[in-house]
Amino acid sequence: MNTAPAVEIDGLVKRYRGTTAVAGLSLRAERGEVTAILGPNGAGKTTTIETCEGYRRADAGTVRVLGLDPVADARALRPRVGVMLQSGGVPTTVRAAEYLRVMASFYAHPLDPAMLIGKLGLGESARTPYKHLSGGQQQRLALAAAIVGRPELVFLDEPTAGLDPQARHATWDLIESLRAAGTAVILATHYMEEAERLADRVTIVDHGLVVASGSPAELTGSAGQLRFRAKPGLDTDGLLAALPAGSAAKESPSGHYLVERLDGIDPQLIAAVTAWCAEHGVLAAGLQIECRTLEDVFLELTGRDLRS
Repeated sequence: MNTAPAVEIDGLVKRYRGTTAVAGLSLRAERGEVTAILGPNGAGKTTTIETCEGYRRADAGTVRVLGLDPVADARALRPRVGVMLQSGGVPTTVRAAEYLRVMASFYAHPLDPAMLIGKLGLGESARTPYKHLSGGQQQRLALAAAIVGRPELVFLDEPTAGLDPQARHATWDLIESLRAAGTAVILATHYMEEAERLADRVTIVDHGLVVASGSPAELTGSAGQLRFRAKPGLDTDGLLAALPAGSAAKESPSGHYLVERLDGIDPQLIAAVTAWCAEHGVLAAGLQIECRTLEDVFLELTGRDLRS
């Protein structure tokens, strides 16, 4: 049995006409896990994925997919790997169900096309020509085509872009069922909520390099914030003295208070804040706990400037 990782990249370099798109990137994706690759526009994630899919050749470094070279071993990998196309590649007059049945016929043990049509809410449009499907329906059909062959590994590029909330959740459920069945999923997405919910491991890419990698919990950490509103000018030094070690307290803006702690917000910290407020006759309004999200981490690492 082949126990090689689903994807293993070591020092990948890819250049276009003197511009370095990927600058020595390394990552590893395990079988039976969802690995999310995040990055701003132009960060190199699409080039990395296309190299894994065999559509581009590396200028330097090594890329292995299920233990094989995605270019030299493309024929052997084709029945084992699913690729979700962003757009195009489907005859415009073919009907949705017909297209999926044709795709299934290329594989020895495909999933039931009718089951996929039902799971992805395409039943009412099963006989609709591709050109008359909405963008969201075309997106769901592309996902179905990528997984109908029961791939060991599937690449999903923005699988829920343009989908309504119901279709997005149905897609998430399907991705989770793929993982449960042992399929490795490489997910490229701009939706931080999607990555946070689905991914076992997240790799953040910027300027052609990996800038962070880990589980969503590892990347976001345990740090949290406690916020409340009260009259302006509270003695924040006095509040801080009543809090556990490693805490911080400040007023910003006026009448809005923020309490943080490196070890995270726990019941003891909340009790200390409310006890201090009670002792000093302070009504803490709108008290809420906020934890750092994957989006917070992403923006800290890649900046807030718009990318072209």
